[in-house]
Amino acid sequence: MLPIAPLNPRDKTPLFRQLHAQMKGLIESGAVSRGSRLPATRELAGQIGLNRTTVSAAYALLESEGLITGHVGRGSFVSGGTNFEHGSAASWNGAAAYSGPSSFSRSRPSELLFPLEEFRKTCAEVIASDDAASILQLGSPSGYPPLRRYLLEQARAEGVARESDDILITSGCQQAFDLLQRTIGQGTPVLMEDPVYPGARSVFERAGARLIGVPVGRQGMDLEVLERTIARERPLLLCVTPNFQNPTGSTMPLAARKSLLRITQAAGVMVIENDIYGALAYEGEPIAAIKRLDDTGDTILLRSFSKVAFPGLRVGWVIAPRPLIERLTETKQWSDLHTDQLSQAVLLRFAESGRLEQHRQRMLVAGRERLEAALEACAAYLPSGTKFTRPRGGMSLWVELPGALDAAELLPRAEREGVTYLPGRYFAVSRPQPNGLRISFAGMTPEEIRSGLTILGRIFQEELERVRAHTPLAEATALV
Repeated sequence: MLPIAPLNPRDKTPLFRQLHAQMKGLIESGAVSRGSRLPATRELAGQIGLNRTTVSAAYALLESEGLITGHVGRGSFVSGGTNFEHGSAASWNGAAAYSGPSSFSRSRPSELLFPLEEFRKTCAEVIASDDAASILQLGSPSGYPPLRRYLLEQARAEGVARESDDILITSGCQQAFDLLQRTIGQGTPVLMEDPVYPGARSVFERAGARLIGVPVGRQGMDLEVLERTIARERPLLLCVTPNFQNPTGSTMPLAARKSLLRITQAAGVMVIENDIYGALAYEGEPIAAIKRLDDTGDTILLRSFSKVAFPGLRVGWVIAPRPLIERLTETKQWSDLHTDQLSQAVLLRFAESGRLEQHRQRMLVAGRERLEAALEACAAYLPSGTKFTRPRGGMSLWVELPGALDAAELLPRAEREGVTYLPGRYFAVSRPQPNGLRISFAGMTPEEIRSGLTILGRIFQEELERVRAHTPLAEATALV
């Protein structure tokens, strides 16, 4: 039996998050060992007096962080490693560890697309180089100098880095968020997209920030709500994902990006631009980054190799004004000294050799096929009245089921049939959307996508018919 302390129903934190926090602590402390089988959701719900749906939600959140692995028919087991990179998270880049045949909960590239032979060749070239010994030595907290120079030169050519900017290499964008949260104080108002990538939300929650959600629609953040919220709340920071936002897949048009800058600059709000998916545009012309449009240069830009190359190498970067980079670098030094230098050197060689761009082009072809399969299957199989976004790139899209359906309640049934997804409640800041869910398509083949959505469509349709059959007909008084 898991040693779960009583939960507090009066706490503002939802019960499933309270349970998740306790279980995460048990796993990370080693109190529950790697490989251990967790109680079934029904069993644990009975032990601690909770609704089974609440326990299922906590388990799904642990899966999204890579802490447990669910196997249909076998149960859930402790896997031990956190995988929070975007998307992977809620992967939450939200990335779940579920290994079923149709796992829509992983926001990460397909391993089938990894160019392993090219990667092996790249590793061999780095190890055989004259710099191999220095690469394997302790390095700079700022990052591997040749990679920093390469990325900064590219950023300046693109117009997203000025002479007053500098760059810091991080262990993925998740570490960048963690370093940034350490610069704010308890109770600081921070604006976030709603729904949002849970890895970003959680890291600022741990800092004690007061999170304020701004709705995200098909064209990104609602700017009218943003302006009113800024006037009312006086926030310090705004976190925004303008390209293929996780979880909705929405992209902000150029005019909206300019308006966002006008609104935030007038109020003195600092913008954190999370551009982890920007290189995965399957159609249309690229839209200028917010950082490029910012005449003040104050925007903080986050990018990563994780989605376009190899998530396991954990290499991202921050471009921001030099004084802030100096503060973040000092903080990073006391956290992990520096990001793994071998990964940085390999990725630099992979990029300079042209292999990264060749791989990206293959990713774009595959991503386009997978996105088209997902959109066609959503239109063909999901119940009438379902709404879903139509991204131009990235790895995920957002589905809103007919209002009577609750995506979290239907998840256990989907898992029993070999399909999983992440319900909308996991991405909420202040606007829970029970009928919402994220479909992440990039890690699956088109056949798996179509098969999985066929199953989900049937489950959702059957539940919709059941709900309607049990809904009393409205009675109206005759007009005479």
